[in-house]
Amino acid sequence: MVMGFEMTPNLWLAVLIVGLALTFDFTNGFNDSANIVATMISSRALSPVAAFVIAALFEFIGAYFLGTEVAATIGGGIIDPGRFSGRPGVLIVMASVGGAICWNLIARLIGIPSSSSHALIGAMLGAFIFAGGFNWGERTFSFHAGAALIHWNKVGRIFLVLISAPLIGGFGGFFFMHAIRRIFRYAPPAANRLFKRLQILSSITLALSHGSNDAQKTMGIITMSMIMLGYQAAPDGTEGFHVQKWVILACSAAMALGIATGGWSIIKTVGMKIFKVRAVHGFSAQTSSTGIIYAAAVLGFPVSTTQIVTSSVMGTGAAERLNAVRWEIVGTIVSTWLITIPGSAIIGSVMYVLLYASF
Repeated sequence: MVMGFEMTPNLWLAVLIVGLALTFDFTNGFNDSANIVATMISSRALSPVAAFVIAALFEFIGAYFLGTEVAATIGGGIIDPGRFSGRPGVLIVMASVGGAICWNLIARLIGIPSSSSHALIGAMLGAFIFAGGFNWGERTFSFHAGAALIHWNKVGRIFLVLISAPLIGGFGGFFFMHAIRRIFRYAPPAANRLFKRLQILSSITLALSHGSNDAQKTMGIITMSMIMLGYQAAPDGTEGFHVQKWVILACSAAMALGIATGGWSIIKTVGMKIFKVRAVHGFSAQTSSTGIIYAAAVLGFPVSTTQIVTSSVMGTGAAERLNAVRWEIVGTIVSTWLITIPGSAIIGSVMYVLLYASF
């Protein structure tokens, strides 16, 4: 106790989960920085330092000012936070966030653009199903009992958007690039300078849309924890789900800091290994990605910005010619996407067991 202020057990848990969630937000940022700056750096539209500064600034603006619909989906749509209270609920959230962080770190070490959205949702499902289905007294596990806690109709819609968004991104990048080639087919080589300027603008809009979607996932996690610990009233599903200003500010800052740090191994994969990106390709991929990501944010659906941007880059490369894309790299990336949700679900469930045994 300091000057009448006492750190209660619930307050300790709140501090711990906020710190863990902001760490996830930071890892999400450096994992996803490639989405915004990779094509800009590889096409030499901006220097790396300038690209990171611009991306971080507009990431913060997008996260802070462009709504909290995705936060409501993560924090109140997948499960009812009011059904869990105190230590048990917060341990589940900690396991979810910890599992997602582990997956992000693995992706960074490998240098593959994995999905933080898939990782978080997969870890949440694994932790909630395992926690709800395991009878600690009898040491038995019932998948049905754990699965009954999940709002599968909402999860099904989330999965549908997660799967369809990168496909739309690939076709969007292909057709947008194809249209630009037709419009500028008689343009002189100097037109490349125009696309370098336009790519800076498209990077700004992409950073804004990324902030409006990805940073909100952590806002939802922290708000869910505050409800479980009794520091905030429980909403009715996503209706009335309120994110406090301090949560929005903290998550926006953590995401922007992660973006500014950057993950160079992933930047090389997105900007250089898939195919040789020029300014016109970067502008096409980023413009088509921006529309998809922001539309999902407005509708309240978390999406994988990594998948959308990467598939858009593939689409622009395929519009040039199919053999311009290094399909072996694409195959590796797609394989990583397919294993992210089950892999992070396993990690989330294991982390719950370890946390339950430790606290």
